[in-house]
Amino acid sequence: MSEYQLHCFAQSGNSYRVALMLNLIGADWEPIFVDFFKGGVQRTPEFRIRVNEMGEAPVLVHDARTLSQSGVILTYLAKRSGKFAPQGEDEELETLRWLLFDNQKVNGFLGPYRFLRNFAKPAGDPGAMAFLKVRIDGNLAIVDKRLGKAPFMLGDRPTIADLSLCAYLYYPVEEFGFDIAAEHKNIGAWLDRLRALPGWAHPYDLMPGYPLTA
Repeated sequence: MSEYQLHCFAQSGNSYRVALMLNLIGADWEPIFVDFFKGGVQRTPEFRIRVNEMGEAPVLVHDARTLSQSGVILTYLAKRSGKFAPQGEDEELETLRWLLFDNQKVNGFLGPYRFLRNFAKPAGDPGAMAFLKVRIDGNLAIVDKRLGKAPFMLGDRPTIADLSLCAYLYYPVEEFGFDIAAEHKNIGAWLDRLRALPGWAHPYDLMPGYPLTA
């Protein structure tokens, strides 16, 4: 058995954050497929009791620990590996600030938008989609402006703030209906820099469950 087991699925940007981190740090890990779309395993009593009471992925199992919430897991892996970790209290606080902004405002809107556009049946209400799109554009503009000042979110080196914020941005353009990298040039260049890191892999190559089966 691998040192780490990650409950995940390919379409989950939240899972991708953690899978990417594990790959980039060279961890000994294996994915455990969560059949979110067909089986709904995450909603079963067994999953909630055995894996995660919140009924969500990702979940990281390491020795006696079972951790959920991607920001918590990224922080844990950074501390254990010493890689992509903030240095000192100021960077720790700045990293937390961007993790919260990401979860609430960036991928917190991008994830539902993409789900409603591609996977929900029926698809998302046009009014709701328009509401989300306006906020997505504004919040991505904040990230793009930040990345105009430095190569990565905290400066000259990537940290878990970067790995969190990029979580949904590598999924295909057609899944969003707009090209984030083309519309936000600093984000596009930053995604290229992250893609060049040893161990980077696309979410559909890194986790199970793609393509979806009928």
